[in-house]
Amino acid sequence: MKQTGRIQSPLTPTPFTSPNPSILLRRRILSWSKENNKPASVHVHVDGNIFHLHEAPLVSKSGFFRKALSESFEIELPDSFPGGSEAFEIAMLFSYDSPLPLDPFNVLALRCVASFLEMTEEYSSGNLCEQADLYLNQVVLQSWDDTLIVLQKCQILLPWAEELLVVSRCIESLAFMACMEILDPEREREGPLLSLEVMVGRVWNCEKAKEIAGQDLWVKELIALPFEFFNRIIRSLRNQGMEEKYVSPLIVLYANKWVLSTKTHKYLENTDENNGIDVSKKVSAILQGLLELLPLGDNKTGKVIPVSFYFAMLSRSVSLGLDGESRIRLEEEVASLLHFARVEDFLLPANGLDSESIASSAELKVMERIFSLHVSFKPETFYSGSSLINTDSMVAELWDRYLSYIAMDPKLDANRFIKLIETVPMADRETHDHLYKAMSVFLQEHPHISSEDKASVCKYLNCPKLSQPICIEAVQNELMPLRLIVQALSVQQLHTHQAFKDFSESFRYTQFADFSGSLLSSRSQALLSQYMGKNQYQQTTEEEDTGGTLLGSLTKSRDLTERPELAKAEYESTSFRIQVLEEELVTLKKSLKQKNLLKGSNHIASRTPSSRQFGVNGKTALKRRSPPGQVNSCIGSIGWGSQKKHVNRLVKAFRKLRMLGKGKTKISQVSSEIKSTSVA
Repeated sequence: MKQTGRIQSPLTPTPFTSPNPSILLRRRILSWSKENNKPASVHVHVDGNIFHLHEAPLVSKSGFFRKALSESFEIELPDSFPGGSEAFEIAMLFSYDSPLPLDPFNVLALRCVASFLEMTEEYSSGNLCEQADLYLNQVVLQSWDDTLIVLQKCQILLPWAEELLVVSRCIESLAFMACMEILDPEREREGPLLSLEVMVGRVWNCEKAKEIAGQDLWVKELIALPFEFFNRIIRSLRNQGMEEKYVSPLIVLYANKWVLSTKTHKYLENTDENNGIDVSKKVSAILQGLLELLPLGDNKTGKVIPVSFYFAMLSRSVSLGLDGESRIRLEEEVASLLHFARVEDFLLPANGLDSESIASSAELKVMERIFSLHVSFKPETFYSGSSLINTDSMVAELWDRYLSYIAMDPKLDANRFIKLIETVPMADRETHDHLYKAMSVFLQEHPHISSEDKASVCKYLNCPKLSQPICIEAVQNELMPLRLIVQALSVQQLHTHQAFKDFSESFRYTQFADFSGSLLSSRSQALLSQYMGKNQYQQTTEEEDTGGTLLGSLTKSRDLTERPELAKAEYESTSFRIQVLEEELVTLKKSLKQKNLLKGSNHIASRTPSSRQFGVNGKTALKRRSPPGQVNSCIGSIGWGSQKKHVNRLVKAFRKLRMLGKGKTKISQVSSEIKSTSVA
C-alpha cells in the first residue's frame, strides 16, 4: 500500500504537538480580554474542568451556546460529550479565530464536537463542521494510513461517528484502496498475492498463516481491525467486485489471528480493557460472524481455502460450545471436502487418551456426523490428472485410518466400535488394509473381550480385499479369530499359487513362444510385459541380486537382520508357500511319468508301417499344427529324460530351501541352483 510520507504507525496515536492546546487557549482568552476590555463571564464545565470563556466568540460560532447562554452563564456539558475536554479546547481555539490544528488523530473528535455544539454554516461561514468535513474528504480518505487512524478512533466515538457517516465513508475508502492494491499492475511481488497454497496438504499452522499475513502491510493492518469494521469491509469488497479468491483468504487470516491463535486468546484475557468480560463469549461471537462471512457451499473456495482450516474452525467451535445454523453449515462444508482432507486434520479430544473417554467425546460425535453427511451425498468423482478417482473409496480409507486412533481408547466397547465401522458402507471400501489395522489395534487394547465379541468385531473384514503383506500379517496375528486366520491363510495360498502360475505361463511363453500357439491370460501378459520390458543387463543384475524373480522376495527378507520379528514372519510365510510349490511339483512329476508310459506304448505301435504315415497316394502327410487358442505344454515338448531330470532338481532345491534357517548365504546358494536349473 502506498504510504503518505508520515513515519508514525497508523494504529498508534500521537499526542498534540507543543505548545499544548490548553496553554494556547489560556493565552488567547487573556489576549481577547485585553483587546475588548471584557472579562470572561461564561463558565463551562467539561469532564471536571472549568473553562472561563467570553460570550461573544461562543455565540458567533455555536448554535448550542446561543440557546444555552440565553438562560444561564453556568453551563455543564453532559458526560456523553464527544471528545472530552481536549477536543473542547481545540473547538474553543477555533471560536477565538485561532489556527485550527487538524490531523488524523483529532479530526473525528472535532467533527463530533462541531455537531454537538451546532457549529454549522447557519451561524458562521467556514465553520468547524465544514472545515472538519473538508479535511476528512480531501486528506484523510485519500490515504490508507489516515483512514485507518480515523476508523480506529470511531470505536470510542460511537454512535456519533455512525450518525455522521464517518464510519461508512472510511470503510468504503479502505475497500476501494484494497481493490486498487490488488489490481495495481505495477505491483512487484515475489509470490502470489493472498495465496494460501503453502497451507494445502498440511495440518493448520497458526504461525505459518501469521507469516503469510505479514507479507503485505495492508493485509496485516486490515485484520487488526475490530470485527464490526472488518465485517463491513469484507462486504464492501464483495460489493465493489473483488474476486472471491482474494476475499476468502482475508477472512481466513482474520480467523487465524482472532479465533485460532491461542496467543491472541491469552492476550485478550490479560488486557485491562477486557477485565470483567468473558473472552470465550467474545471469541465465540467473532467465530459466529466469520462463519457467516465465509462462502460455505461454494465449490470454488475448496481450492482457495485449505480443508485443514475448516477442521481447525470446527475444532474451535466444539471447544467453545458453538451451536446453531452456522455450525451445521460448517459441518456440511467439511463433509463435502472430505476427499481433500488428511487424517491428521480430524478432530480428537484435546487431552487425547487422558480424557474421560474418546468414544463419548464431542469430537468423535462431530466426526461421525460429518462422515454420515458425506455418505448421504451423491457419489462423487473427480479427475486427478487424466484418471478418474472415486471419492467414496478415499473417504472410506480416511475413516478406517481414523478408527485406528479411536480404537486405542480402552473404554471403547465392542458394540460402539462396530457402529463406528458401520458409519461408512462396506461397499465403499476397495481395500480392507486399514480396517484390519484398526481391528488389530482394538484387539490389542482389549485383550480380555470374549470370543463372541471378537468375532463380531472382525465379521466385516474381507480377506480377499487385503493386500498380500497385510494378509500374511493377519495369518500370523494370534489376536484374530481362528475363522479369520483360516480364511486369510486360504487367500494367501491362492495368492501364492496364482503368482507361481502367472510367472510359469510368462516364462513358458518367453522360452517356447515360437513352438506353442498359446494365448496368455491378461494377468500373465501384464507380468510378461513387465518381464520383457527390462533390458538384458537390468534383468541379469536383478537375478544376481535377488536370486531370480520367483525367489526375490525370499532373499530380500533375509536382509532385514535388524528386524528379527519381520524376518521370522517372512520366513514362516515363505516356508508355507514353498511347501505348496513342492506338492505341486511332485504331482507334476507323477503326471509326466504317466504321460511317458503312454508315449512309449504309442512309439512301439508306430514301428509297423501304417497308412498314418502316408497318404492315399503314398505322399507324406503334413504334420498337424496346434489350432489357435490351444495351449501346448512346454514341458511336454521335452523328452522324458530331461523332464525327469529338471523336476527332480527343482524338488530337491525346494526341499533344501524349506530346511534352511535364516542364513542369507544358503538361500543364495539354493537360488543359484534353481536359476541354473531354469537356464539348463
